[in-house]
Formats: sequence, C-alpha cells, structure tokens
Amino acid sequence: MDDAYDLRGLIFDLVDKTIPPLLEGTPLEESTGQIVFGLATFAVVNIVFLMLFFSQFAILWIERKAVARMNDRRGATTALRSLWVGENGVTAGEWWNMLPFGLGKPVGAVNKWLNKKFGNRDEKFPTVDRVNNRSWMGYSIFPGFFQNVADGMKFLLKEHMVPQRADKLIFEVSPFLIVSSTLLILGIIPLSSGIYATNPELSILYAIAIFGIAPIGVFFAGWSSNNKYTLIGGIRSAAQLTAYEIPLLLTLLSVAVLSGTFNIIDSVHFQHSAGAWNLFLMPLGAGLFLLTMIAEVERVPFDMPEAEAELVEGWWTEYGGMRFGMLFMAEYIRTYAACFLFTHFFLGGWHLPFQGLIGSIPVLGDLYLLIPGAVVVLIKSWLVFLLVFVWARFSLARIRTDQILEFGWRILLPLAVFQLILSAVYRLYLFDPSAMDDGTYGGTSWDALGIPFLIPAITTVIWLGIFFLMLNDEDKSGNTERMFHVYTDKPAGTYVPGQE
Repeated sequence: MDDAYDLRGLIFDLVDKTIPPLLEGTPLEESTGQIVFGLATFAVVNIVFLMLFFSQFAILWIERKAVARMNDRRGATTALRSLWVGENGVTAGEWWNMLPFGLGKPVGAVNKWLNKKFGNRDEKFPTVDRVNNRSWMGYSIFPGFFQNVADGMKFLLKEHMVPQRADKLIFEVSPFLIVSSTLLILGIIPLSSGIYATNPELSILYAIAIFGIAPIGVFFAGWSSNNKYTLIGGIRSAAQLTAYEIPLLLTLLSVAVLSGTFNIIDSVHFQHSAGAWNLFLMPLGAGLFLLTMIAEVERVPFDMPEAEAELVEGWWTEYGGMRFGMLFMAEYIRTYAACFLFTHFFLGGWHLPFQGLIGSIPVLGDLYLLIPGAVVVLIKSWLVFLLVFVWARFSLARIRTDQILEFGWRILLPLAVFQLILSAVYRLYLFDPSAMDDGTYGGTSWDALGIPFLIPAITTVIWLGIFFLMLNDEDKSGNTERMFHVYTDKPAGTYVPGQE
C-alpha cells in the first residue's frame, strides 16, 4: 500500500504545470521534458535530504536526555537566562535604550519580563551565580534541543591544525571522503513510498557499497596523521569493519531472498503485502543486523578503534575544529542511516503497527490510517536508536580487539550463513504467493493450517527461547574456557626474557 502523502508526485505535477508555459516560444521549448524532470528531481532531492538531515538533530537530543535520565538528572536544558540576567556581576546595563527606531522601550520591557520569569529566584541575586545558585536553574524555555546548535558552532570556531609531518593531502581529503560517502547513504533512504530522493533498483546493494567506502577514509586518516595511536586505530578499524561487513552483507542478502527484491521500497511493500514484518520472520537476522551495524559505526561495545583509554581518541586524535565535527557528524549520520535501514528491512517501514486490525475500527481506524508514513518511519527510527544504540552504549563495556574479531568471524559469520539458508527455506516452502494483498489491510501469505500468522508466531517464540537460553547459561561451571583464543601460558612476572 502506497503512502497517501505523495510529496514526490505533488512536486512533479507542480513543476510540470508551471514550467512548460514559461518555456513556450523560447529556444528551450524542445527540451521542456528534460528541464521539467531535472528541476522536479532537484527540488525533491533537496527537500528529502533536508528532512532527513535536520531530523537527525533529534537523535542527538534523545541521546543527551536518555543518558541524563540514566544518571538521574534532567540533562541539557535551555533557560537562556544568562543572555538577559548577566553572569558574575557583569551586565551590559540598560543596553536596550541604545536601540534605534524606538525599539528600546518594548525590548526593555520584554527583557525585564524574561528576567522576572526566567531569571533568578530572589532579587538579592541580580546575576547568575554558577555556584551558590546552581540548584535553581530557572524555567526551561526549550528542553535542551538547541545545545546541539551550540556544539556545532563551537566546532566552527575552533582552529584547525595539521600535524607538521603528516601527509597533508591525504589528511585533508580523508574527512571529506568519509563524510561524502556517508551523506550518499541518505540519498537512497525513503521516508515513505511518496517521499524519497531516488529509488535505484539495486538500492540494497548500493547501501552496502556506500558503507564499504568509509573504512578506506578511516584508514587513510589514521595513516596520514603520522601518529602511532592514529595508525593503530586505523588498522583496528579496517580489521573490524572487514570482519563485520561480510555478516552484514549476508544478512541483507537474507532480507533480499525473503522479500524477493534488492529494492528497499519493494522490500517494505512486501512485508505489508505478505502480512508480517521481517522482524517476526527472521529474528536472528534482525539481531545480526543490529550487531553488525553497531560495529560498523564503531559505537560501544565495538569502539576499540577510538578507545580513548589507550589510543587517546584513536584515528580521530589529530583532527580538531570542524574536521573533528565532520567526523563526529558522519558517525551519527551512519548510525541514523542504520536505524532507518532497520526500520525498513525489519519493522515494515512506513506501515503502521496492527494496521489491518486498528484500521478496521470505525472512525478510529480512519484517523489511524491518516498518520503520515514519514512520521511513522521517523518515530520507529528514533525508537530503534534509543532502545538499541543508546542503551547498548551506556550499558555494555568495551571489549578487546581480538574478542571483536573473533566474535565477527567465528560466531556472526556462520550465523549469517545459517540465516541465509533459513530465508531461502521460508521463501520456497512456507510462503504462499497467492495470498499477497497490497490493500489497506495487507495479505495473509504466512498463515498455516488455517491459523492466521502462525509461521511468524512460531518463529518468534522459538528464537526468543533460543536467545533466552543462550543469554542465561545455567551451568556456568560446565565450560570455563573463554570464547577467544588468547590464553596466558604463565602468570605475569614469572617469565624471564632470554632464558627460555
């Protein structure tokens, strides 16, 4: 089922009605079709990109607030009181009286009102005291959202320095290689079936290809800095991303096999038309995708390439100013893209939960179906970021490089191959293509024995049981060997170099 809000079609129709009359009788009249297509595509691409780019500021705010709540604090808030109250006894006086055009009195009145409502709690404290009066933070005008804007401006104002013996060309090019390849990912992510920049037929493979470019820039950044810490971080990153991109590719291949397409939009439509989200048909694939994507974006617990405890800041160490800001932004864009891809591949994209059941309710169902698909995608993506990426980052400890690599090659890779086989079996033997329905309520292709949604229900229950057993080892004394291959032959301090 297509989204009712077809922004792409609206813009193409608007340009098609506006431009041809303007070009009539001009030398460009023969190229009207190409000009209309180019202008409409340019408008759509820019609008969708801006929607995706600026919506990512929400995840920065979500992470700040979630971490603050985990630490029993309110987190960043925007009271703005220091702008009109002053700090440490230093104010600009009645500066509003110097404003031209008679603006002094109204601006002064607004300033006094803001000082009264959002200033200090007592007139005895005419200025903000960051120590004695810290317990009262004033009323929040905004819940800390604009703190992200302040951080971005801070990066812009900081000086950029290149190490003296660095390879300057590669050092300067690497951040742009990482950022440009990251921004290309946003180009193929749809917000709904009617709001997307472009829709290549092999968009799933395109996404994987783009994800594979950034590691080259990461390694170049670490090598060109002429710093041993950055070089080690770059090598770690290259090894880690290689180990996790293969399971990621196999997992997405499993999605393509189950959906019968390499196109992201068609994959979303398949989940609705077949009657079940892929999350309930391949829970193992969903888990593999999340694990590999956390490793791809180098977030905790897979952030050894940026281990500040031992590598200062990993391959980022020598970058400062806006170069560091660009790399920081690229990491979050890749994380945000991973949330979008998980939403589309496993959570039904812009289709609403229980769309058929709730949509059949009179009045309420009609209102439920009016929710824009783009809003549904954004909410799902924000929840994935909060419940997976943020929760994991502040709940799990960093693991060693050898553990990361061994986990990728010896555990995730075989599981990804197993998931690929399962997807082929489901598609060939359990899927009923005759029950596909692209209507409002979806199809029933995964029913069995006359029971609706039997196959997704059984699959989900079985895998939840397996996950529970694997995560709760009752016989902890049965096998005390570690999963990884590093063992200590002798206790520390007992080995004497040159004598054995």
